[in-house]
Amino acid sequence: MLGFPSEKRVNVAFYSWAVLASSCLCTVASASASIRASTLKPYRTRLLSGKSRRAFLPIGFFCCRRSPWTSPPSRLLAQRQQHSFGLHGVACVGTEAHLSLCSLEFYRANDTTRCPGGGPAVVSCVPSPLYAASSGQKKQQSKPQGEARVRLKGGAHPGEGRVEVLKAGTWGTVCDRKWDLQAASVVCRELGFGSAREALSGARMGQGMGAIHLSEVRCSGQEPSLWKCPHRNITAEDCSHSQDAGVRCNLPYTGVETKIRLSGGRSRHEGRVEVQTGGPGSLRWGLICGDDWGTLEAMVACRQLGLGYANHGLQETWYWDSGNITEVVMSGVHCTGTELSLDQCAHHGTHVACKRTGSHFTAGVICSETASDLLLHSALVQETAYIEDRPLHMLYCAAEENCLASSARSANWPYGHRRLLRFSSQIHNLGRADFRPKAGRHSWVWHECHGHYHSMDIFTHYDILTPNGTKVAEGHKASFCLEDTECQEDVSKRYECANFGEQGITVGCWDLYRHDIDCQWIDITDVKPGNYILQVVINPNFEVAESDFTNNAMKCNCKYDGHRIWVHNCHIGDAFSEEANRRFERYPGQTSNQII
Repeated sequence: MLGFPSEKRVNVAFYSWAVLASSCLCTVASASASIRASTLKPYRTRLLSGKSRRAFLPIGFFCCRRSPWTSPPSRLLAQRQQHSFGLHGVACVGTEAHLSLCSLEFYRANDTTRCPGGGPAVVSCVPSPLYAASSGQKKQQSKPQGEARVRLKGGAHPGEGRVEVLKAGTWGTVCDRKWDLQAASVVCRELGFGSAREALSGARMGQGMGAIHLSEVRCSGQEPSLWKCPHRNITAEDCSHSQDAGVRCNLPYTGVETKIRLSGGRSRHEGRVEVQTGGPGSLRWGLICGDDWGTLEAMVACRQLGLGYANHGLQETWYWDSGNITEVVMSGVHCTGTELSLDQCAHHGTHVACKRTGSHFTAGVICSETASDLLLHSALVQETAYIEDRPLHMLYCAAEENCLASSARSANWPYGHRRLLRFSSQIHNLGRADFRPKAGRHSWVWHECHGHYHSMDIFTHYDILTPNGTKVAEGHKASFCLEDTECQEDVSKRYECANFGEQGITVGCWDLYRHDIDCQWIDITDVKPGNYILQVVINPNFEVAESDFTNNAMKCNCKYDGHRIWVHNCHIGDAFSEEANRRFERYPGQTSNQII
């Protein structure tokens, strides 16, 4: 579990202490606590004598508005003891990253003078949502804060990523024109991190897709939100996604990386996962059972190690047998992928149960600082969707590859037809690494019907759902031939399926499957007229690592009258606000007269 200072004393003289000064450590709660600031070697501040666990704050985490601690408790009492003070007259403007940047006055060496006319200054801090949710502490009762209007995407570590802002219910990016450290620090504080370490430009954290909401953001550094900074609303011609702004924030030291290590690998980025368990006096290192260990669990392990993303999550690690650690101490690990450490994932606890015993079948990872990020062009789905009644005698090849509904097996072949909802899918790689199939070429399967090798068993799910989420039809495009159909102007194609070529999607390229290709459809022969949701999910089983799995699903409203279909409001799953998504699910009817 993570320890955070919620109430700690800090030894600094209260003389001349003000709210702006205290905001560079935490928010001031009372004038009678103590702050101890060690002198600048390096300049650090520690919080003492509180009720929660002792924690030391690294440089850059003295500002409550800049750090993960933002709200003061109602009362805080100082210890009744003799205090010695190292500094007084602290004067901050409120934008400093740490106290050493404020105007300070120091007491003389060995000066025993007590703070004249004042007492020790007080700060009070509580965890930000990211750390509070994972620290095991009880959530404080507070008024609902509403949905966040700023988020980070595409970062390899917590507190970094492409900046996205919410406007009119839709998420969009920020143009990097005039983007600087002050604006980046406002974003970091708004998200509950420390001040900004870097203001990134040129889509360093990957390109977004869709709207660009802000440009020429000019912050003083004191604003509570990026939306409070002067900015210019832009049009599509003003900026491109190659200019998306990003940030790297300063983070608190949590110590989670000391509870995990890798062994046996060829480099520090790979190996068998070892975790530390037990309490004080009984700490021991052990292995993790490989059962059900996958990409999401490996993602959390790499994040906890500070090594970025997981390229692979491995269930067998006999080739990395280091021989030193043989005991399995954790099993049944199941992560959502957002946790800061494996301790926060669901697991069996102290009871260890493995289907395959022995140290050869334990969890391993290969980590990387970059990852791919696939995104479906939702507007193209909406523009190209239509219904076709296709004769059965033209569907033998599709039936062989299981691209029809199960009821097709009992059809009167070759007579009759199947009703197909066809659409094009254009899958972009907007990440920072090429998307490559998980399996090597030796295991690709040749399909005589379509004349190419299929490199992935499951790449995309196509589904028709009722408004309450019940599946009524599904596409069975189980295997894909991955290649670069087209690329941005400055990017060259690298992957082509023909002649047993390499398969994948290059960063800045997209793979296009036209609506008239076999299996690029959903068999809706058995679907009754009504209102539905069309859903497309890329990489549904997380077989290949991506920097962001939340944008892999696309949804559209569908109205089917038995003869025609209306497809509208197509969007990536996380492109809308929570409120807009709730409206989408509540009202699945026709919202336009467009007939596709």
